[in-house]
Amino acid sequence: MKKHSWLFALILMAFFSLKIHAQESKIDRSKYDFYNADLSMDKRIDDLIGRLTLEEKALQMLHASPAIDRLGIPAYNWWNEALHGLGRSGVATVFPQAIGMGATFDEELILKVATAVSDEARANFNNAVKHGYHRQYSGLTFWTPNVNIFRDPRWGRGQETYGEDPFLTSRLGEAFVKGLQGDNEKYLKTAAAAKHYAVHSGPEKLRHEFNADVSEKDLWETYLPAFKTLVDANVETIMCAYNSTNGEPCCANNRLVNEILREEWGFDGHVVSDCWALQDFVNGHDVVESPEAAAALALEVGVELNCGDTYNFLAKAVKDGLVSEELLDKRLHKLLETRFKLGLFDAEESNPYNKIGVEVMNSEEHRALARETARKSIVLLKNDGVLPLKNNLSKYFITGPNATNIEVLLGNYHGVNPEMVTVLEGIAKAIKPESQLQYRMGTRLNIPNENPQDWASPNAGNSDATFVVMGISGLLEGEEGESIASPTFGDRLDYNLPENQIEYLRKVSEAAEDRPVVAIVTGGSPMNLAEVHKLADAVLMVWYPGEEGGNAIADIIFGKNSPSGRLPITFPMNIEDLPAYEDYTMEGRTYKYMDVAPMYPFGYGLSYTNFEYSEIQLSKQKVKKNESLEAHISVKNTGDFDSDEVVQVYLKDVKASSRVPNFELVAFQNIQLKKGESKELTFTITPEMLSFIDEDGKETIEKGDFEIYIGGSSPLKRNEELGKKALKKVQFQLK
Repeated sequence: MKKHSWLFALILMAFFSLKIHAQESKIDRSKYDFYNADLSMDKRIDDLIGRLTLEEKALQMLHASPAIDRLGIPAYNWWNEALHGLGRSGVATVFPQAIGMGATFDEELILKVATAVSDEARANFNNAVKHGYHRQYSGLTFWTPNVNIFRDPRWGRGQETYGEDPFLTSRLGEAFVKGLQGDNEKYLKTAAAAKHYAVHSGPEKLRHEFNADVSEKDLWETYLPAFKTLVDANVETIMCAYNSTNGEPCCANNRLVNEILREEWGFDGHVVSDCWALQDFVNGHDVVESPEAAAALALEVGVELNCGDTYNFLAKAVKDGLVSEELLDKRLHKLLETRFKLGLFDAEESNPYNKIGVEVMNSEEHRALARETARKSIVLLKNDGVLPLKNNLSKYFITGPNATNIEVLLGNYHGVNPEMVTVLEGIAKAIKPESQLQYRMGTRLNIPNENPQDWASPNAGNSDATFVVMGISGLLEGEEGESIASPTFGDRLDYNLPENQIEYLRKVSEAAEDRPVVAIVTGGSPMNLAEVHKLADAVLMVWYPGEEGGNAIADIIFGKNSPSGRLPITFPMNIEDLPAYEDYTMEGRTYKYMDVAPMYPFGYGLSYTNFEYSEIQLSKQKVKKNESLEAHISVKNTGDFDSDEVVQVYLKDVKASSRVPNFELVAFQNIQLKKGESKELTFTITPEMLSFIDEDGKETIEKGDFEIYIGGSSPLKRNEELGKKALKKVQFQLK
């Protein structure tokens, strides 16, 4: 009976698909100006809106926009994801999670990744339309990138960001937007979205009612710059956040949406609510008493697209006099611009992106790019001279809860892939046939008070090298509702690794004696690795490395490539070193304002080679407020490995009239140097870099002394303690 029901359902689906195609094909497009590509976009949109009923207009402002059969307009679902590859749709290339991309410090690489993602996105859309599908996760409007600031390690969604620094986030976010949206003069390849606007980074459990109370200084210095950069880069969409900021829900925040985003920054795209955020107006933030009032409020403030169902009540809100139909038309006009820019109302042959076929999906070229990105994301945190290893040792032992775990390759908002390479598979593929490799899980991810009979750890005593693949996964950190093993809705209020993993590492370390133990740590956020650092001979932070993660890790371990990843976020020594999680002040947070030494600093990461930096040569020793200066430096690879190096430039305002960062990243460049090779680099220091945000949120520039630091890490002394050479430093004066 079930088999017959299933076949009947397929036949029914095929019938309706054919019916839809038949309806669309019957439409004489020449009768409608909105199909006429020779007219201006405004005239076309006005013509379309003029043909719709009030109810039809309101429903087109829902993320699941229904078909309008009488006009030949198919359904369109705005909701799609592409955080680190085409997500939730089908087989696609799975790139490293966003935090891993942040660790590359490589704008050009991230542009290539986003370009590959948008190729696959267009191919997926073209194929869906060909087969009559207009489903969620098949469209061209992607709610990514996430340019929130990872201000606190406890936030489960921090893995979706590029880290804690607004400048790094801005540069990588801009590259991702450009790759997604393409460079065609007429058409958007896809539409990107900057989210979540604004001042949003947990707590997950409270996000539907939480108010982020933020100072003017922190707002303009930390939480808004990346959004401004992406607006300047013509990002098509801004997604407003669930929470309130300074007492107003973000999706009903006139200051954020109108005064800053629209008027001051000149944003010309559309605003979408986070999903079901408008319901929170009634049941979370309690600012209105009905869904009709919630719909009217969101429309008044400037939300053009509702992810959710609140705009089902929008037509009634108009009829009840809560909001005008004229304003609805204005908002719908802005929203429809995006569909027209994507070419969804134009002839298929007019848009070059319609020619991209499914052969690009998970192509060999894209797999190679995923492997390269994963390699460049890996951060070597410790190396007591044991790495790189030879790949022909007599016996290797791989163990730990994550050695065969596909979950730790993915992170959240991921796609799927038929060839996910686990750490075990990557290492097995890399070693010589004459070598032995044994595997035992040893311990599980997170089992309190686990004390089984241990037959696994003794293998470390008869192996030439042991790999312990440990850390956390999406079961323990992520978005509200996603992390099914998290008691705190995806946040990690306990900074420590699960105790069973640490206890198992102790046993492995004891059994190994003087044989190498390499800890391979997965996860999307900082964690307490103090004992891991003590017990293991080498420690690798590999994040959620994507489909080629196992191969990329093996490339680093066996010396095919030198590690070059750098931490995009500070790893505190203790969580007690930070302000309370719900406190949005930046004082005491991130490398800019922490006053205590961290476990691992922002910008930190070791290499297999050594880099020698020349002294910094400045074009001027004194500059005026409106002048720039140039900083010249030479970098030489003096070691035995070809390697990438992330050259970082920091500025310090020696004495200011307001609280300023300890130092601040103002430039970086990822360079490739063969052993013995040198490169001359020039960095321009602009007046904007010399300014600071005062306590009133105003940009200020003052006369005085400044210091420039250039090197392969941040200026913290902790870098030297961990094996990084001191940066080069020079002082100049602003007159």
